[in-house]
This record gives sequence, structure tokens and C-alpha cells, in this order.
Amino acid sequence: MDKDNFAAVARVLVLTVAAVLVWWASKYWYAKPELLTDGAPAIEFSAGRADATLGRLLGSEIPHPVSSEENARLRARLLAEFARLGIKASTHTAFTCNPWRGFGYVPCATVTDVLAEVVPGPERNDGKAIVLLAHYDSVPAGPGASDDESGTAIVLEVARALKARGDKSRHPVLAVITDGEEAGLLGAQAFLQDPKLKARVGVVVNVEARGTRGRSLLFQTSPKSSALIGLYADAVPFRATSSLFAEIYKLLPNDTDLTLFIRQGFPSFNFAFSDNVADYHTPLDRRENLSKLTLQQQGENMLRVAAALEQTDYAALDGHEEVYLDIFGRWLPRMPASWAPILSVLVLIVLAISAFRARGISTREWVMAGLLPLALIVVCGLVGWALHVIAQIISGQPDPSYAYPIALREALGFGVVLATLVVAPMATATAARHAAWLWYAVLAVATSLLLPGFSPYFLFPALLAAAGASIGIFVPRLSRLADLGVLLALPIWIGLVATGEGLMGLRLHPLFTVPAAFAVMTLVPLLDARAMPRAAWRMLVIVAAGGALIAGVIAGMQPAFSKTVAQRLSIRYVEGIGAPKWSADANAPLPAPLRTAAKFAQDPAPLLPGPFPAVYQAPAGDAPRYAVSPAEIVADGAFEGGRRVTVALHGSSEASVMALVIPKSAKVRGVAIHGQDLVAPKDFDGDMLLACASRDCAGEVVSIETAGRAAFPLTVIEQRYGLPDFAHAIVAARPPQAIPSQLGDGVLLVKTLNVPAK
Repeated sequence: MDKDNFAAVARVLVLTVAAVLVWWASKYWYAKPELLTDGAPAIEFSAGRADATLGRLLGSEIPHPVSSEENARLRARLLAEFARLGIKASTHTAFTCNPWRGFGYVPCATVTDVLAEVVPGPERNDGKAIVLLAHYDSVPAGPGASDDESGTAIVLEVARALKARGDKSRHPVLAVITDGEEAGLLGAQAFLQDPKLKARVGVVVNVEARGTRGRSLLFQTSPKSSALIGLYADAVPFRATSSLFAEIYKLLPNDTDLTLFIRQGFPSFNFAFSDNVADYHTPLDRRENLSKLTLQQQGENMLRVAAALEQTDYAALDGHEEVYLDIFGRWLPRMPASWAPILSVLVLIVLAISAFRARGISTREWVMAGLLPLALIVVCGLVGWALHVIAQIISGQPDPSYAYPIALREALGFGVVLATLVVAPMATATAARHAAWLWYAVLAVATSLLLPGFSPYFLFPALLAAAGASIGIFVPRLSRLADLGVLLALPIWIGLVATGEGLMGLRLHPLFTVPAAFAVMTLVPLLDARAMPRAAWRMLVIVAAGGALIAGVIAGMQPAFSKTVAQRLSIRYVEGIGAPKWSADANAPLPAPLRTAAKFAQDPAPLLPGPFPAVYQAPAGDAPRYAVSPAEIVADGAFEGGRRVTVALHGSSEASVMALVIPKSAKVRGVAIHGQDLVAPKDFDGDMLLACASRDCAGEVVSIETAGRAAFPLTVIEQRYGLPDFAHAIVAARPPQAIPSQLGDGVLLVKTLNVPAK
């Protein structure tokens, strides 16, 4: 290999290794707290003590959804833990409904929150407390060690540490451990519906989980966050946050208890960890799978923020919107969101002047250089899609890298290198440099106006590039100083690659390839592919393509699931819709033993009316095993413009949830249950699912007001968590690589009430 070929290969290898090292640093070299054991000073948060508390709370690690017997037992253990700390605790029980996602789905239940007076506060005080928020209920499918019993244990350890510190606080500190969060934020709703309890809230710090390990992310705050982010930056030395997370969270169908507090206007912090999401809401969400380091960081975040709030006047928490992100958890550059458009325009002007002063670049080269970043994004995305499809075809699974992501990660990495090599020769190094940073500047302007939380991903690197380019304007031989922007572009965008995989896995492969494209477009000028010898370029393309293809094939050949990263597969026995049936989740193809055991249909199909997903179905015998009569119509009265239908629920003593599906044709305008009067928005025009998730729901009476008098079917469902003994054979056929999730296995008893025309 001659000198020119060697230099070209070396450049590619050095830049590739640099990008991989930045990924490694983002994944593993971020700022971390020291893991403290039981012997840590009393004034510090100790993961060792919190883990021991978690063990006592969980007991034998049985799921404890709202209103279950284990839920009551865990609540008793929680009250005992506060008593051990010498902290006065009480309970607040109420029936509530929460149409927080609109009228299409309305959960209800009787819930019991636990309230504890951690710090009484000064004598002369408005009584508005620092609320330490977590929830103690779990989903029916799993014991909830991380989600959110870890949060409950953290609140207890933080309460102990605050008491040990004995600092004179400006505010009381109140622990609020809610019930029914998993059923629909019902404990938080019940708390806020009580005027006296709501009046006690000053500021809220919530801890949640969507996995079992990873960094504790400050992923959401209340609006006008500058003072909150400033307090966090000053109090916490190991930062993990971004204004982009808050922007994305607004678009997702996910919520926590804090959603309701933020809607009420309270200053708020929301912390959560989300790596290893495979365990989330499954039987694998156990204490043994919870990272102690994650527990330490999450706990220190709550303690440090709460301690800082103790000395902060609430008026000082009023601020403005900020844009920000952390770099390796060690630095937290931030600025007012109002500055972003101004600075973005200034950066664009500087970079445009720098480009205008460039010499020796033809119009055609400018056009090709301008298209290069877009081509790189598109080609990276297409290569990632192709590699994922190859792995899917070989695996036969929609998410072939679910259990073993390394091979597909390597395939996507090779794919990004391949895309870069293919696209980079479109422009000279000088033209590519100007084009890349002009793209960053233009996108900084656009995002600062349309999606401010996203703007620092473009603006911060572009600011550094513009600073270098401004020197080059006066000293042309230093124009390459614009490449300084790479020092921020790589950790910011490759850090997003690492974070995105932890949050969403590689099934959402564009979250890997597209951020990687934004990173490597700033490396293209350093690659100088136009000047690369053809032989070296061809060899590198072949190696990158071969590496991507081989790794993609290996990804497809590996099993999609394992005992520790299992397929989500809940099984239900259903009566009341024709002959009895088995149903199974259709998130992935059914395992062969299960399909054989129950003769499941080849393709999934809808089973229930309303907002329910299609499922795999199989016959479960001819004769019903239960008497299906969970409801009856007891009144049906007409009035001008509509009617009122009253339904009495007759669920069994084993009923876990009583659900009603009211179809769009009913034109529902309101529902009343247990003193809760729910009024549909004027523009509501869809199916409504009312899900009452506590044991007392079995005997409730529901009044439905409609805008029309036409006939309509009313579907009533009694759901029982867990399967009966006669399901043993089908449960045994579910392989170890498959587990129930969310609501878990269960029995559905369905009855359709035909409401006649009036």
C-alpha cells in the first residue's frame, strides 16, 4: 500500500475510532456518584440502605396493583417503615376518575395514598410543602421493584437523610406515595381533588422508572424551567438531562403522576431511569435486576434537589424557558430559549460570510456540497432500514435485536461508515465544511423557532464552529478552525445515539443512524474523500459494506428473545363472545409450542370492540366455565335531546376490573359513577372505555348520558387478574423466553347489553 492509500485508510480508521470512543464515553464514562453502602454517613443517601428498605417493602415480590390484597399488605409495610424513622404517616382514601387523556379512556378506582410529614417546616410559613412523590402500586404482571417501589424506597431514604441533616428548612417536606398510578394516575388525581391537600403543595420532586438500570434522567420539568435547571445544575454534580427530552415527552402517550401536578401549575422536577426497558412492567422487574448505581444516582438527585429547595424561596423558582443538554454528565451548557433564535441568526450570518469569502469553489460544487448533508442523512437512514430488514427476514421477528443488540449495533455502525464513504466524495473538503456548518446554523434557526428544546443540538456546535470561522474570515489560512465545532457535535449527537438505544432499543433504528449522520457530517471535511485514492476508497467501501452485511446477518441468526430479555406474551381466557376462546398478545409471532398447544389462528384479529389491539385467538372448548352476567340495565329514561341509561354492575368477588365500552354510535355526553360526574368535551366523537379498577367497582352503578336515542350495544367486561387451574397446560406451553406483561394473564368475561332505540 503506497503512502497516499495508507494516509486515506488511516484517516478513516482514526475518525471511526474517535466516534466509537465518544460513543463509549457517552455510554460508560459519564459522571457517576460513589456507590454508598449501609455504613455511609447518616446525612448521605445510601443505595445500600435504600436497597435494604426496598427488600422489606417488596417482601416476597408479589405484584400489588391497586385494590389487591398484596397492595394493602405493602401499604402496611410502608407505614411501618415511616414509623421506624419516627415520621408521622397517614392515609388518604378516595374514589376518583381521571380523564387526563381525553374521554376515549377514563380509568376509575378507589385508591389509598400514603402521606408522611418528613419535615414540619418553620412556625411562620404558608404551609406549602416540598413534595417528595413516588407511587407504590405495581402493574398486575410484575412486582414493580424498579417501577416504582424503588421510588418509594428512595423517598424513605431521602426522608431519613433530611431528618439526619437537621437543616432548618424554609418549607415543610411532605412525602406523598400514591396508589393507582399504573391504573391511570389515580392516586395523584385523588390527592389533587382534595382542596386541603392540594393547598399544601409548593414544589414537587418525582422519581419514576421505565427500566431497571441506566442514568437517572431529569427528563421533565414544569414550564419556565430556568430556575429549576439552575438549582439542579448547582445541586447535582452528575447531570443527565436535555431540553430535547422534555420536547419529546410532550409528544409521547406516556405520563407520570407529575403530569397532573404540572397541569395544576406547580414547579416540578421529574427523574427517571429507563435502560433495560425489557424488564419494564414484567415479572422481571425484580429487586435483583435493579442496578444499585442507578438507585444511588436517582436517590442522590432527589436528596440534593430537595435539600436545595429547603433553602430556596418559592418565588425564586419562577423563571423563563431554557435550552440545555448535558455532555458526559459532567457539563451542562444552557441558555435562555429566547437567546437561541438571535444567536442562531448571528451564527448563520458569520458562517455565511465565511462561505462567501471562500475561494476556488464553483457553483456546481456549492450545489453538491449543499446536498451532501441531506444525502448523508437519507443514505444513513436507508442503509439502517435495509440492515434491519435483512435481520428481520432472517430472524422472522419484528425486533430481531431485542435480546442481543450487539450484532445489529455493529451492523448499523458499519452502515454509517459505508453511507459516509459513499456520500463524502460529493464535495471537496472546503465546500463540505462550509455546507455542514451552514446546515447546522439553518437548523438551529428553524428549531429555535419551532422546537426550542431541540435547538442546542445544532446551536451549541455551530456556535463553536462560528467562533473558529470568524477567525478564518480575517486570517483565511485559519478557515479550517470551523472544524472546532466537531468537539461539541460528536459528544452531543453520538451521545444521543447512545441514549436513544437505551430508551428505545434498536427497533427504532433511525434513532441510531440519523443522529449519527448529524455527527459524521461534521467529520466529512476531515475525511477529505474527494482527494482519496480510488483504490483506497473502493477497499474501504467493500470492507464497510461487508462488515455491515455480515453483522446484519449475524443479528438475524441470533434468537430475538432470551430468559432475561423475554418476549412480552400475556394469555387470556375469554367468555361471552361466541364460544370460549384463548387470546395471546400479537407483538411478535407466537412461539411454536404455544401455537400447537391451543391451535391459535395464524394471524391476529380484533376480539373486543373499542380501543383494544388485535390478538391471536384459539378455541378454548365449547362449554362456558363461568356464568357471564356482569351487568344489567336498570333504567332508561329519555329527555329532550337525548337519554340517560343506568347500568348496574354485577361483577364477581374475584373481579379486578370492570370495564364498559360505549360505542361512538351512542354519542356519549357524560358518565356518572360513585359521585364522579364526567362530562365529555363538546367535540368528542368516538368510542369511550370506562375502566373501574378497584374491587368495589364490581357493585357500582353507572349512569350514561347520550345525545341521541338510537339503539346501541354496550359492552361490559369483567377482568380477573391471573388464570385459573384449567389454563395450566397452555401456560406450561409458553416457553421460558416469553413472559406476561402490563395487565398480565387473566380472564375476561364479556356481556353485550343491547340498548334499544328510545
